[in-house]
Amino acid sequence: MGVDAFWDDVERHLVRYGAGFTPRIIESASGSYVRDSDGAAILDFTSGQMSAVLGHSHPDVVAAVSRSVASLDHLFSGMLSRPVVDLARRLAATLPPTLTKTLLLTTGAESNEAAIKMAKLYTGRYEIVSFDRSWHGMTSGAAAATFSAGRRGYGPTMPGNLTLPTPNAYRSPFRHADGSHDWQAELDFGFGLVDQQSTGGLAACIVEPILSSGGVIDLPPGYLAALKQKCVERGMLLILDEAQTGLGRTGHMYAFERDGVAPDILTLSKTLGAGLPVAAVVTGAEIEEVCRDRGFLFFTTHVSDPLAATVALTVLDVIERDGLVERAAKLGEQLGARLRGLRDAYEVVGDVRGRGLLQGIELVTDKASKAPADALGQAVTAACLDRGLHVNIVQLPGMGGIFRIAPPLTASDDELHSGLDILETAIRAVLARAAEPGGYRGLRADPR
Repeated sequence: MGVDAFWDDVERHLVRYGAGFTPRIIESASGSYVRDSDGAAILDFTSGQMSAVLGHSHPDVVAAVSRSVASLDHLFSGMLSRPVVDLARRLAATLPPTLTKTLLLTTGAESNEAAIKMAKLYTGRYEIVSFDRSWHGMTSGAAAATFSAGRRGYGPTMPGNLTLPTPNAYRSPFRHADGSHDWQAELDFGFGLVDQQSTGGLAACIVEPILSSGGVIDLPPGYLAALKQKCVERGMLLILDEAQTGLGRTGHMYAFERDGVAPDILTLSKTLGAGLPVAAVVTGAEIEEVCRDRGFLFFTTHVSDPLAATVALTVLDVIERDGLVERAAKLGEQLGARLRGLRDAYEVVGDVRGRGLLQGIELVTDKASKAPADALGQAVTAACLDRGLHVNIVQLPGMGGIFRIAPPLTASDDELHSGLDILETAIRAVLARAAEPGGYRGLRADPR
């Protein structure tokens, strides 16, 4: 099929489900690269959908999938196989002793849906608190707890969803006298509003340790412990959504380890399958027992599928064997240093944030105003792709273009720096065009 015919078929037959499609036909993927129909290699700095922590087509995953498909891939949901139980045991060994029970599923929205249902059943309440820049999925309960996008035009969401202000140190109005971010006052203010709005049914708070789709917002050190205490005071459960931060990406096996705060329920997806559809809910024995006694039901077509468990076990094996948690921490230091260099060199790079191999830069028209630079972000994204780098830009109301940078944990030093070289070249080229007559309005090239 020719290129024109391909895009004609896209126009005729595909449902459009978000932003526009990347204008390349992808034919294959291996390691840190995807390749298009012209044979061009494109560095994948989004790890697929922020998932492929082992890169694409990792040989251990390919072998494991091939074995499982040939022998044991899918079963009736009431049947159990050894890989499922082995995975539950292995996950428990990587987690605090309060997290011992696993429900194996396939998508992140599904795992958050199950966690929210558990919290409601366990507490006997129905109100769910999440950040105002949150993204937890597109199914009904998860979508109701998602506030960064996708809320208009669908009618009422699930009742009882309340918001906390996202602790964005770069843009928050909550400040100490010295100008630094006063996240404690922001958290207190947020829960004051929650308490006013609540009808007495607070069940859980669900948050990401780093809000990825919300603009790569890293929770300040100390915030998670204070949030946990707020939940304890109200008899709420704390659910941590580590879809993008789990399995080593932040330089810890799980992002919550930095803060020494264990959730009541942990959800995993994306990174657990390294790009394949695997997800899990992990909780403690007491919560599981109460939910079981009250008739917890989450019987899906692919619950406890042996293929999903086999993939996840392989991912855990490779991460441990190859020291990829430590690798992410080491590469993350290099990534952070390069991004801070961009911030220092370019007036339009307003902020750098994140941890490990999940970091981002926020583009603005200038550092003084912090005005969002949407056109700049779109232009830099296109310029990167033209030069062989795929990066993802998050554009939210009131915020500038925010690049999420999340290469595979298996990326080489050279691949990391090649991608960052392309990013800087693209920024410089777009700014040069902006400075020309008729260039991008509202942008200003750095004179340095």
